[in-house]
Amino acid sequence: MTGRAAAARPAAVVVGGGLAGITAALRLAEAGRRVTLVEGRPRLGGLAFSFKRGELTVDNGQHVYLRCCTAYRGLLERLGAARLTRLQERLDVPVLSVTGPEGAPVRTLGRLRRAALPVPLHLAGSLARYPHLSPADRARVVRGALALKGLDLDDPALDDISFGDWLRRHGQNAATTAALWDLVGVATLNARADQVSLALAAMVFKTGLLSDPGASDIGVAAVPLGEIHHDRALEELERAGVKVLLRARVAELKPGAPQHALRLEDGELLTADTVVLAGAQDTAAALLPPGAIPRQERLAAFGTAPILNVHVVYDRTLLRQPFFAALGSPVQWVFDRTAHSGLAGTELGRAHPGAQYLALSQSAVQDEIDLPVAELRRRYLPELARLLPAAAGAEVLDFFVTRERTATFDPAPGTAALRPGARTEVPGLLLAGAWTATRWPATMEGAVRSGHAAADAALAAEGARVPVDAGDGRWPR
Repeated sequence: MTGRAAAARPAAVVVGGGLAGITAALRLAEAGRRVTLVEGRPRLGGLAFSFKRGELTVDNGQHVYLRCCTAYRGLLERLGAARLTRLQERLDVPVLSVTGPEGAPVRTLGRLRRAALPVPLHLAGSLARYPHLSPADRARVVRGALALKGLDLDDPALDDISFGDWLRRHGQNAATTAALWDLVGVATLNARADQVSLALAAMVFKTGLLSDPGASDIGVAAVPLGEIHHDRALEELERAGVKVLLRARVAELKPGAPQHALRLEDGELLTADTVVLAGAQDTAAALLPPGAIPRQERLAAFGTAPILNVHVVYDRTLLRQPFFAALGSPVQWVFDRTAHSGLAGTELGRAHPGAQYLALSQSAVQDEIDLPVAELRRRYLPELARLLPAAAGAEVLDFFVTRERTATFDPAPGTAALRPGARTEVPGLLLAGAWTATRWPATMEGAVRSGHAAADAALAAEGARVPVDAGDGRWPR
């Protein structure tokens, strides 16, 4: 294409290089737009990234996905990165409980597994053998699951009440909430049942557990997240003709006709027919012109919730499974990140050939997110020894934490009214991000779906052909 022809193509600027921005930029570029992606950090990937700690490669958090996350899986395919992840053939979650006195804890291992049977029978056998619930409580779970299956996700009233209130109305108690509903819900929603909108909780459980037998199969990255969300994404963006500006921040957005103007902090001026604000909600709110969305002041009421990750390197192998969930302990989910991090090839790994790197993913931890590392060490190392007996005699080679204080939006009741759609009142100005109105919680899936929605809205406004469903996992052509 000649320089004159390229310059004649409509221009688009995507602000934010997370999964939403990557998706929107690729879609717009493939539709023939001249796209510039602006990201303030030195890397792509948003809050799903990795970094170096000495020789160790560390993911900032334990970002997993499910088979039902079709949009995120579609992005992986588009990036040529599906082979860099591992998706379970069938759901299998070890759940380890610890009870009893500190000196003589009782450990019980159960599993949440699915069978090759239709919904809801695919989980019936696993639930019948689940040792963390009594027979009466297992019956309560069945009652709750059937009631969930009957909910209409399009009913706006679901957003007005908490999941915890709804669970109690449908026969659930503290035992079923802890051993199942919060076990899953805290990890996926980043809040406990009493703090979660029923609409979001129902979306998670109906889609993940009650829609298709394989919907809840768990996928994890087999390589550091940066290899997927930065390396592969940057390569594909540049291959598609997207100009990527890293370490670049937008200081001001001036809407106009026929083009919008964006001034970067270094003074550079960008102009575009289409602008997609794909950053965090506070970043987007700061750039939105007055009156860009109805009741724009609502964005100030949009809360956030933190996630804490505790990283421990032991001198020996303690865990023989990829991950497990814990009950009866402050520990929530534990992942083996030994191979993923490249520990064996580090000086530390060579000095301790059996060393293992475990990462604890701790959601909904408002009371812990700012605790000093020394306090977190005192809190979690004894808990790991309660769960994994061999940890009591193991040497801790490294201990550190990563904190995302604004990891997700707050999924409290009333959240749906705060989440804007992709379109704004300003022609050519779109919103994207997991916090927008995707109906999904703040997940990688929600972020990718929002990128599709923004690109669809931009293209439709220009009269371009838009795929019927861009979020079904098939990358639109």
